[in-house]
Amino acid sequence: MPMLRMAVSALIALSLDLFSEVVIIHWLDLPSVHTIHVWPPYFNLVMAWNTGIDFGLLSNYGGRWLLVVFPIAVSLGLTAWVRNKRGWILPLATGAVVGGALSNAFDRVIIYGAVVDYLNMSCCGINNPYSFNVADVLITCGTVFIAIGIGRDRRES
Repeated sequence: MPMLRMAVSALIALSLDLFSEVVIIHWLDLPSVHTIHVWPPYFNLVMAWNTGIDFGLLSNYGGRWLLVVFPIAVSLGLTAWVRNKRGWILPLATGAVVGGALSNAFDRVIIYGAVVDYLNMSCCGINNPYSFNVADVLITCGTVFIAIGIGRDRRES
């Protein structure tokens, strides 16, 4: 049952990210307009093509295939790890990480040659120059919930 939960969660995560990209890239044509103010200054859509990792790091080092292989390897490792876990938190959180990681890898290989980033949040007079995407949110939240689930499992043991 944990594998089914993880697989469904991964499929939902992958679908959410890919659907959001269709809306942002094709329907709203963000690459042409570059910025759409949604709730300034807190939330805007700002186009960014990320060929690196977080905040564009490693984008100039030709590591595209490493940035494809690594998330696939992590996804396979997480899938093997979660197969014997109980409950809901770990399989769902793992699915979010796997779906987000595979969606970003899919962007790099199949669709765009880079990860599509478009969500931009700023606050309190600080103008954030970086954008991220739905997959990044899912990976981050999934990782937090994996840590919570592991902590819960250790307390119960």
